[in-house]
Amino acid sequence: VQATACLVGAGLLLAFLGALGCAGPAPGLSMAEGDTLLSVDYEIFGKVQGVFFRKYTQAEGKKLGLVGWVQNTDRGTVQGQLQGPISKVRHMQEWLETRGSPKSHIDKANFSNEKVILKLDYSDFQIVK
Repeated sequence: VQATACLVGAGLLLAFLGALGCAGPAPGLSMAEGDTLLSVDYEIFGKVQGVFFRKYTQAEGKKLGLVGWVQNTDRGTVQGQLQGPISKVRHMQEWLETRGSPKSHIDKANFSNEKVILKLDYSDFQIVK
């Protein structure tokens, strides 16, 4: 939706573009931050096994249009990888850190190996056994 607004307003003043939320160069000249793809690994600590944490994580990831995976570890944690647009990845990170599944209790969330990627490595969001 923003891209369309940017295209329509591309010839107008930058102030007007800023008001539309399209500040910055015209589309095609550089990638807007909202379109930048991010990959990040995660590990969630607490009561996160036996409480449908993986199922809820998969559902939330799919709802946000993210790809990646989630699995239980033998350390009693849940780990995985998220990939998608920065804003969606940030939303999912907050969800993993503060919400999780209804019966879970999250003590800590670690995020690592964050990097910008050019294309997604996965086609969907999977639970790995």
